[in-house]
Amino acid sequence: MTMTGAELYIGLMSGTSLDGVDVVLVSAEADGSVQALAHEYQPFGAELRAELLALNSPGDNELQRAALAGNAVARAYAQVCRALLNAQRRVPQDIRALGAHGQTVRHRPGEFDGTGFTLQVLNASLLAELTGIAVVHDLRSRDLAVGGQGAPLVPAFHRAALAQPGEDVVVLNVGGISNVSLLWADGRSGGFDCGPGNCLMDGWIHRDQGASYDAGGQWAAQGQVHAGLLAALLAEPYFRQAPPRSTGRDLFHLGWLDERIAAHAPQVSAVDVQATLLELSARCVTDSLAAHAPGAWRELLVCGGGAFNDALLARLRALLPSMKVTTTDRRGLPPMQVEGAAFAWLAMRHVRGLPGNLPAATGGTGLRVLGSYTPA
Repeated sequence: MTMTGAELYIGLMSGTSLDGVDVVLVSAEADGSVQALAHEYQPFGAELRAELLALNSPGDNELQRAALAGNAVARAYAQVCRALLNAQRRVPQDIRALGAHGQTVRHRPGEFDGTGFTLQVLNASLLAELTGIAVVHDLRSRDLAVGGQGAPLVPAFHRAALAQPGEDVVVLNVGGISNVSLLWADGRSGGFDCGPGNCLMDGWIHRDQGASYDAGGQWAAQGQVHAGLLAALLAEPYFRQAPPRSTGRDLFHLGWLDERIAAHAPQVSAVDVQATLLELSARCVTDSLAAHAPGAWRELLVCGGGAFNDALLARLRALLPSMKVTTTDRRGLPPMQVEGAAFAWLAMRHVRGLPGNLPAATGGTGLRVLGSYTPA
């Protein structure tokens, strides 16, 4: 493909934290490099958030509920897109395409036998109609079809946007689930899902106090880690699984936590549970790096909502004394813009006929162009 000049793409991401939608406007050059230009965020309404959370578990009338939720997600995406365009004084015709993740409600990758699947609810046709912009969507399924996990998809973008010559760097995204991208100085890349990032901490504080999240980890910092409960949580077989691996709310949900509290710490206080969950979020990162990616890593760049959890960053620094733990701001990309920019980048790769997956991270048997295209 021959190109002159830059194109504009929009990336839309609503992750397993289920808090809302991040939208990022990026400029993509002919050489494939991208620059984030603007960002908007819109929280999900309480009703939509509750329904999306419920769809993570089996229930009644799921097909109709998922279809209606897909319509609601499209409307939420379109609303925040309009806010971004208005703020930047842009019109839909300025945008080459949207990269729209949709909302994951099930993620169960299997062996290379056609039994695995991933499901993101989103009515892409409705989104295209509401925005007047072409939509690249269903970005994970093709990697599953070639034997991959469909996740994590961001390591290839992290290599393009955040790698530095001569440095071995880890990028840690802490959303509902945490994942790492491994960026070696010699050009090799990899990555995997570590385990629960914010999902259990958010769910626990919401149940106990009605808050959406533990700002700065302040509540967790008031508690004490319950050693017995932490050991029970870390005994989850997923943590011993070698990469490629990916996970989600299918596994790590409050029911999973409740079972272990009942069995190992029935008298534990709510604040001590929160402290233990923060320690779990830190340990599943540091333990998995030690087990599956040992090396002389120089820096850990944190992005996602967890980048603003001061208590979590403090634990990561304590557990990784040889690494500089900071955020992606250090490389010019604010933590809350990284995933949105990644899905804009994936849309650009699709439009240009370029692969978007990284088999070293997902386990797929080959590079593939990701996603489906719905024209405006």
